Amino acid sequence: MPAQTFDDRRLVGVHAERVSAVSSTDYPGVYPGEDHSWDLEIFKKRLSQHSIDFDLVGVDASIANAFRRIMLAEVPTVAIEHVYVWDNTSVVVDEVLAHRIGLVPLNVDPSLVLSRDGADDQPTDRNTIVFKLDVTCERKPNPPKGSTNPDELYINHEVLSSHLTWEPAGEQTDVFAGRPPAPINPNIVLTKLRPGQAVNMELHAVKGVGKDHAKFNPVATASYRLLPHIKIKKPIPPQHAEKFQKCFSPGVINVDPRTKAVSVDPHNVRKDTVSREVLRHPEFADSVELSRVRDFFLFNVESEGPYEPERLLPEAIKVMREKLATIKHAAEGLLEQAGGDGDVSMADA
Repeated sequence: MPAQTFDDRRLVGVHAERVSAVSSTDYPGVYPGEDHSWDLEIFKKRLSQHSIDFDLVGVDASIANAFRRIMLAEVPTVAIEHVYVWDNTSVVVDEVLAHRIGLVPLNVDPSLVLSRDGADDQPTDRNTIVFKLDVTCERKPNPPKGSTNPDELYINHEVLSSHLTWEPAGEQTDVFAGRPPAPINPNIVLTKLRPGQAVNMELHAVKGVGKDHAKFNPVATASYRLLPHIKIKKPIPPQHAEKFQKCFSPGVINVDPRTKAVSVDPHNVRKDTVSREVLRHPEFADSVELSRVRDFFLFNVESEGPYEPERLLPEAIKVMREKLATIKHAAEGLLEQAGGDGDVSMADA
């Protein structure tokens, strides 16, 4: 099967000591006859429960990076913001324990919660979700003689995220009927206790974005890389076929077991790390050309919040559209102030 080919305008050259053609002179949608419209089925092709790999093709790097940064910092989530400590006799001080609790990801759909207007905005059942954390450590009756295992000796010797108990208020019982608020991972250890120690807190969760605090990040990672492009310029001698194959990531280069003919696997070429190992060998210097496709982005996004992984990109697009609408509204307002003649006078600095 022949290797996938791309227009030379889309390739970033990769050489032994440098890269070339890194600047883009094109813009999204300039390639005639190519359909890069978004397809949900293709988007879900490599979907898992917490992560997704998808391709974003035919756009400028600024657009791809904007989506990546929005997924990291501006897609809203719900996290614990205010911690009211009634009792804490554990070895972890109040401030550190409050910080650990705030980083626990919750399963709350942000679309069901309103944002607070400011620090002085009063909590209501529309903008605040309340949890209780009340754990006391006690000795187990009749533990095994000589045992040093805390599980056999104590009750509640670990404070886990599963100990967070939701306290519904107002209409929240109906709003969250299908999915009661709770930590996504119930086994996160918050602190450890021994007999006589206790933790008693009230926790208020609010809606926020990652640019305010990392606890609001909806993703663990959101990254992309450019699609590798490998062009074999002339046949590789049969005695060098296996050596040539080992210069690339496993599965990228195919070697025919009978003829020792070398070819690039069009499906596995995305696995290559472009290590340039092949360019270290003089016998291959004129036989291969390495590059990356400038407008072909291989995204990997790992969700650690309430969003299903396939929902993160549409949420980022929604935030981008809101930003564009705000800019458009401001520009129209400036034109109206100028009387509609197209000339806008800027205020003095």
